[in-house]
Formats: sequence, structure tokens, C-alpha cells
Amino acid sequence: MQKSSARRHFLTSLPLAAIGLAMTSAGTEAQQTPSANTLVAYFTRTGNTRVIALQVRRARQAALIEIQPAEPYPEDYEETVAQARRETEQGFLPPLAQLVANLEQYREIFLGFPIWGTTAPPVIRSFLRSHDLSGKIIRPFITHGGYGLGSSLEVIRSLAPRATIEPPFSLEADQERRTMEQVRSWLG
Repeated sequence: MQKSSARRHFLTSLPLAAIGLAMTSAGTEAQQTPSANTLVAYFTRTGNTRVIALQVRRARQAALIEIQPAEPYPEDYEETVAQARRETEQGFLPPLAQLVANLEQYREIFLGFPIWGTTAPPVIRSFLRSHDLSGKIIRPFITHGGYGLGSSLEVIRSLAPRATIEPPFSLEADQERRTMEQVRSWLG
């Protein structure tokens, strides 16, 4: 098992309680805090975005939910890229594994995701379409492979038109693609 795959398997196989999460009555993961009016909602493939999400959760003592499609994306990077490209081209919004319960209690939402194909992943579009974020403050945090934010902020604005979108935090984090390119080069 590759190192990043092993890490991802380890992190995703931990019991929710072991990483400070609990299930809400609607089946969503949420950080249990006494006065949480801040939610950290994130999607990650390799774990890079999760690192930021967990740091924000700690700093803000926020609730936490990992956005996941009902049918997980393939483990293989290139298969995931191909699937995401098809979903984006077709306007397909994958069903979500869970929704946020009691969304009305959150005033501020930190929304984290990687850039896929110069835009927000289809699963993020599903999240935005499935939740009424009117009146919420959205603070995006975005990881990317060196190509920047693409059209991701326009996607957020179009799917959450009555929310306040704050300037994003953006971080280049593209070890997986670079590793694959280096291995291909090495193999000739």
C-alpha cells in the first residue's frame, strides 16, 4: 500500500470518536462543542484539505463535517480525474453520503476542497446545492495543484447567491500528481 493511500486508509478507518467526531441525529459527522456557531465542512481526496480543516476546527472550536459522495471516488488518481471531468462536463451532481443537520445554528462556514479541473469538484457543487446557505458567511479554503483557484469562487457565488463569500485561503498542495510524473519519468 502506498504511503498516501495507507495514511488515507488509516484516517478514514478510525472510529469517529477517536478523532473527536460524533454522529448527529441526521447521520452527519459533527464536532461536539458547547457553543459552535461555526462549521468546518470539507472534501478531501489525499488528506491535504483535511489537515487545514482540522487546524481551523481547533482554532475556532468549530463543528466539523467531511463532505463525502454517497459513492466514493476511485482510489486511483487518474480514474478520479476522468470521473470528475465527466461529471463536470455532464453537470452531474453526485448524491451526498450525508447532509448537515441543524444548519441554521451555524453563522459561519469554512468550506474546504481541492481544485479539480480548474474548478470546484462536483461533490462540492452537490453540497452547495443541497444546503440553503442564505445569510451565512462562507470562508473558502482551497488546495490546488499549482493552477490557482480557477472558477471555484464563481461556483460558490452562483450556488450560494445569498451568502457572504469571504476571500479564500489558498494553498498549493499537489504531491500526488508530481509524484506520478516523477515516477513516469524515472520509468522512462
